[in-house]
Amino acid sequence: MRSSRNLLRAVSRPRTAFATLRPSCLPQTFRRTVVSAADLQFGQPLHETHPHLIAPGDLTPGISALEYHHRRANLAKALPKNSIAVLASSDIKYRSGAVFYEFHQEPNFFYLTGFNEPEALAVIEKGDSDVEYTFHLFVRPKDPKAEQWDGARSGIQAALDVFNADEAGDIGRCHTVLPDIIGRAKEVYTDLLGTATKSAFRRYFSSLKKVPSEGFGSLLQENNVRPLRPLMNNLRVKKSESEILNMRKAGQVSGRAFTETMKTGMTTEKDLWTMLDTGFKIGGLDGSAYVPVVAGGKNGLSIHYTRNDQTLKDGELVLVDAGGEYGGYITDITRTWPVNGKFSDPQRELYEMILKVQREVVAMCSESADVSLDKLHRITESGLRDGLKSLGFNMDGNALETLFPHHVGHFIGLDVHDAPGHPRTGRLTAGECITIEPGIYVPEDERWPKHFRGLAIRIEDSVCITEEHPYVLTTEAVKEVVDIEALR
Repeated sequence: MRSSRNLLRAVSRPRTAFATLRPSCLPQTFRRTVVSAADLQFGQPLHETHPHLIAPGDLTPGISALEYHHRRANLAKALPKNSIAVLASSDIKYRSGAVFYEFHQEPNFFYLTGFNEPEALAVIEKGDSDVEYTFHLFVRPKDPKAEQWDGARSGIQAALDVFNADEAGDIGRCHTVLPDIIGRAKEVYTDLLGTATKSAFRRYFSSLKKVPSEGFGSLLQENNVRPLRPLMNNLRVKKSESEILNMRKAGQVSGRAFTETMKTGMTTEKDLWTMLDTGFKIGGLDGSAYVPVVAGGKNGLSIHYTRNDQTLKDGELVLVDAGGEYGGYITDITRTWPVNGKFSDPQRELYEMILKVQREVVAMCSESADVSLDKLHRITESGLRDGLKSLGFNMDGNALETLFPHHVGHFIGLDVHDAPGHPRTGRLTAGECITIEPGIYVPEDERWPKHFRGLAIRIEDSVCITEEHPYVLTTEAVKEVVDIEALR
């Protein structure tokens, strides 16, 4: 590898259409011998080292290096001339002492780079051109001693040769380079000044020698710091064909795991959770996309119940909100079914009413329907209100708000709630992916019909908007009453 003293590549090289390993990627001592790509060590799977996981030309599962370039180019187009976007990777988070949580990359950083290691910084720099940009990537250098303990790092040369950075350097010395990059930018787009990421921001910049730490804020103020998230949301909300394929795989495998789990009479929430998670992984997914809700009986009245530690009782329903992840992409599913495999009459009546509304709203998930998420929510409210009235509920006052306290859907993608903060008022267009999840939660209150009290039912699918028809990503998870009961 190049010496860490060589912080930047002096001349930007042409961007490649896909990630390749060049001779310059090899350490100097190995350049006179033939070395198998599989013998090289990187901080994440690549096709050359993990052909069973990554296809040729892809940088991460299902996503090519060329697509990552197009994403950066699209961001550059959205930036004003002579401006930069600055993004940091996630940090390693520790449970206690040296025991760490599983690493999960910051989604916007991952979306633009495909780089899946901690302690990294990306800068997209746009100059006077409308189409050209410079991709700076600062990463941890190769370190045999550190890698012996913590596993392989990709290193600075791989940032150039594999991740297609134009200029790359040691994250530990980025303070010698960043003042020049920031100094020539008229505007800086970043989300690193927020409260949640303030410590990470200071870690990267507190050692700036050209600008004292107490004066760094004035430098940023001079450069008109602006939030990056709205620009990233606009890019991420519309999914490419490759992203949709990843989400379809996540939905297909997750749906099958749901159906298999429904067949088995589990006695505890924990066992059910374990079977689902195992089904995700055996099916080829990375694992669970989030801590699931596995809520037996009245536990389902808590929307985000995640203790998952109770027994499942005969005669009750179990509400399960879960989904697997593939290549960083997720789908979101909720199903509710009887623990003993057979719906009681009140359970069936309430379930079929909710399912009818869910099917009607899913059918409207197309560009031609001219709807927004908020409009779909209002349609859902109307359908649930009418359905509850027909079942004998008094819907006066705040009845619907009590029984249906959440929105009918949200965007999905790299995050469970993707493109956070993106408005729900805009017209849904082809390529946007959302959830449709009506639910009714009936408290133990004399206000409600007795035979429905304590019931919690939610039915959720992940749906991709197309021009004419909805593309349901999670069809393998059965949801018709007759199909659920037939599983036993």
